[in-house]
Amino acid sequence: MSHEPPTPPAVLPTELVDTLNGWTPDQLRSVARYAEALAEHKSRTARREAESGESGEAESDGDGNDERLDDRPEDVPSKATITVKTINDNRYYYWQWRDGETVTSKYKGPVDPDG
Repeated sequence: MSHEPPTPPAVLPTELVDTLNGWTPDQLRSVARYAEALAEHKSRTARREAESGESGEAESDGDGNDERLDDRPEDVPSKATITVKTINDNRYYYWQWRDGETVTSKYKGPVDPDG
């Protein structure tokens, strides 16, 4: 393992790289989890739109979270987001939310139910 910091991708704005460089390891891991979940969400949305020929605008709840609300369990708060966790080389979705100082997760299902 190198003692040199990683080289950021060229597509990242300098301001973002500078901001990330000032963050703690825990903050960076949280951003990585969020970025992975957001990428998965956008991929699913794009696939759904391509399959249906829709723009997806009618499904939006207006706050940028286009997750279907009908699949949120009753015991999961509305502020929860979807997180992707890798366990034993398998990827799983979890609902995740903060309750005070505690982050709570609840299993949602596999990322690739066919695989």
